[in-house]
Amino acid sequence: MLKALGLTAPVAAAVAVMLAPAAAVAHHGWGSYDAEKTIRVTAPLSDVAWRNPHGTAKVAYQGKTWDVVLAPVARMEARGLTPAMLAPGKAVTLEGYPRRDGTAEMRIERVTAGGKTVELR
Repeated sequence: MLKALGLTAPVAAAVAVMLAPAAAVAHHGWGSYDAEKTIRVTAPLSDVAWRNPHGTAKVAYQGKTWDVVLAPVARMEARGLTPAMLAPGKAVTLEGYPRRDGTAEMRIERVTAGGKTVELR
């Protein structure tokens, strides 16, 4: 089939890599977060996105707007977290870890909303 398309094996491999789903290429490991430094913030969320590979949001913390990395949608829903609980403007308590490189981003381990605490990991 490669010959029919005029492709050599190395070229076909390169094309396959370039066509890999963006989510697979963009996914990051958790090693970039500092599990020794727990952040706990209670504030309203903004820019909430209920999507995969991870839900995301933004929150004001320490005078900056921080990016919030949540869990995959299926996990959040399986553990009882709903989009309504994370509605933009609704105050929630987030517990998680900051990025090691100082980027204003936190990986969330636990969310408390509407009196319910949900473990995300």
